[in-house]
Amino acid sequence: MIRKLFFGGLWLIGILYAFRFAPPDRPETLDLIIDLSSGNWAGINPIVIALFNLMGVLPFAYGCLLFADGRGQKIGAWPFAAASFGVGAFAILPYLALRQPNPHFTGEKNAVLKFWDSRILGVVLTLVSIVCLVYGFTQGDWADFVTQWQTSRFIHVMSLDFCMLCLLVPTLLDDDMARRELHDRSTFWLAAFVPLLGLLVYLCLRPPLPETAEPAVELAS
Repeated sequence: MIRKLFFGGLWLIGILYAFRFAPPDRPETLDLIIDLSSGNWAGINPIVIALFNLMGVLPFAYGCLLFADGRGQKIGAWPFAAASFGVGAFAILPYLALRQPNPHFTGEKNAVLKFWDSRILGVVLTLVSIVCLVYGFTQGDWADFVTQWQTSRFIHVMSLDFCMLCLLVPTLLDDDMARRELHDRSTFWLAAFVPLLGLLVYLCLRPPLPETAEPAVELAS
């Protein structure tokens, strides 16, 4: 119950802050989102470009944790995982409030789980993230980004959303490690508290989920 109240309360506080206390929206925000989504990046601060693309990487990284976790839940993980591509942590927090601890995996992996369990996906996400980080840090205008963070609701909330997604990793990581019989706490600390890259390195190196065949039902002769 405490967990439900905590994550539910955090979700409500986030919504209240985004629409009540964050900087006002700008009339050009929709055009900015369209340009970022379509690759029309001329004139856009590289930091904003990098951040926007990393906000596409993080939902994929969360999917690598959510779909296996959702196998043993009363609620499916896929609606929350899908919604996170649009609203980030605002979709993850309700799932965290509703889920139950799930340190075990039984049965066989279907095609969807095999995709999200793939180390190749982790490698691709890591490479994309490194490119984004190098591009943003080396080409970006930090003074301009700070100004936009202070004056644009979209940039402001997207930045905080990125930070929140990084901070929420430990809530799913412990069970994911338990399902894979990983008990090295240094692995947990690295993946949980090195923002973004710690989780991505974990996804590259973690062992696959162990598959167990469903017990056969014997029919009376």
